[in-house]
Amino acid sequence: MNASTDLVIVGGGPAGMMAGLLFARAGCSVKVLEKHADFFRDFRGDTVHPSTMEILDQLGMLGRFLERPHNRVDRVELRIAGRDWTVGDLSHLDTPAPFVAFMPQWDFLDFLRGEASKFPGFQLEMEAPVEGFLEDAGRIRGVRLQGDRELRAALTIAADGRDSIVRRTGMLGVETLGAPMDILWFRIGKSEQSGALRGSFERGRLLVLIDRGDYLQCALVIPKGKAEEVKARGIDYIREMVAAAAPDLDLAELDETEDLKLLSVALDRLTSWCRPGLLAIGDAAHAMSPIGGIGINLAIQDAVAAANALAGPLARGETVNPLLARVQKRRLFPTRVIQQAQKLAQDNVIGRLLQPGEPLRNAPLPIRLLDRFPLLRRIPGRFIGLGVRRERVTSPAAKPSRRPACEARAGRARPSTNRLRGAVAWPK
Repeated sequence: MNASTDLVIVGGGPAGMMAGLLFARAGCSVKVLEKHADFFRDFRGDTVHPSTMEILDQLGMLGRFLERPHNRVDRVELRIAGRDWTVGDLSHLDTPAPFVAFMPQWDFLDFLRGEASKFPGFQLEMEAPVEGFLEDAGRIRGVRLQGDRELRAALTIAADGRDSIVRRTGMLGVETLGAPMDILWFRIGKSEQSGALRGSFERGRLLVLIDRGDYLQCALVIPKGKAEEVKARGIDYIREMVAAAAPDLDLAELDETEDLKLLSVALDRLTSWCRPGLLAIGDAAHAMSPIGGIGINLAIQDAVAAANALAGPLARGETVNPLLARVQKRRLFPTRVIQQAQKLAQDNVIGRLLQPGEPLRNAPLPIRLLDRFPLLRRIPGRFIGLGVRRERVTSPAAKPSRRPACEARAGRARPSTNRLRGAVAWPK
């Protein structure tokens, strides 16, 4: 029941699947272990940002990705003091896809699985919960699964989210930054296409609306730890809160508290992301606040940085332990910057608005300036869309095992413009 491979990845989320694809592309033997039977999870992060689509473009996959059903958002709007304010614009980003693509995460992960499966070294095993790590002389040598199975590997990557085994076991220490809120997710129907990410910010009432094409995905922000208290007040109380924040919504589908799904918000990061034989990336290394929806983007960037530093040496059979700290050094700066921005927003805006007080009579000055001057909107648009220190794929490429000629042509081709809009036709 024992086996060995170059790399075992714990967790089949965005970080794990992208890492699996890139390491297999470099010629490594890779085994991704996902504890669930499928990728289907309601209200997972569903945003694919421009910097992630840059990565797909560099890999020759962007055209195929955008053929999948998705919704595009290139501006951010807030409703404050009874009126709408436009505060972010991504449409002017100099990148192949200057918009956020909203796609169910299971579709995105299925896409990555399909692309990774073209390489002979890639394997994905579902329903494979990891129970612990194999350790010898202070070095991680692989993982232990149910049924006394052992999978030995030259390198193990923990990409199993904020509930990662490296966190639960205390194997790697965690620095907690704190969060003043939680989120209740739900969905409602919609009557028209908005193409925007909307938020309604009022004293004691914070609601975010994400246009998902045929419905709205809604986030009701509540004080930390108050979910059961809010639910106990009944669905009519919650409907009143939502209707006060967005009177134009049709709340017919919101008819029971079971429709509300809790997201317990966390903001933290590991003090060390690695030890001999082990590297943590994505949410396992840094749990992000949902502010800006950039958690998936950061996880993908981690996977690219890890492959850039480690995939080549690992494929050549070299030890990568001396290189593991380079990944943390490379990715710690953008993680700190983004988390600090999220903490400032949490503490100085969201946390204060969740407290009782006088109703808002006007938007803060920065919001008014962003709404008045379109050029200023590009600043938050760039931060949301491209993040900090975005990565470029430099890891080596091995030949895929099976790739139809039409897909090979699509991978080499480029559109006639550097922006992907409705008029750009990718070859099929």
